[in-house]
Amino acid sequence: MGGALKEFTDQNFSAEVLSSSLPVVVDFWAQWCGPCKMLTPIIEEIAPEYEGRVVIGKLDIDSNPQTAAKYGINSIPSLLFFKAGEVVDQHTGLLAKGPLKAKIDSVFK
Repeated sequence: MGGALKEFTDQNFSAEVLSSSLPVVVDFWAQWCGPCKMLTPIIEEIAPEYEGRVVIGKLDIDSNPQTAAKYGINSIPSLLFFKAGEVVDQHTGLLAKGPLKAKIDSVFK
């Protein structure tokens, strides 16, 4: 991961997500999850489009179980939308590029 797309961990979640001055979209995913692998290129493609307005990143639930447990992530991919450190919306399952951008735009308008 690089560029506009962030990688979140149990260690940096508070600083990178909860303390962010910008809204944040967190993609909770795992290596073994088929739909997650389909969502990754979409997330990678849209992250630069939102740079400076919305922080977009991924959190591997297998490597970072504390954060996943804290937010009750049972199904993946799960997208959580944070504003000022609070979850303001969420979506579970695969989203195509258009609907994902529409969701981000409507949540953070």
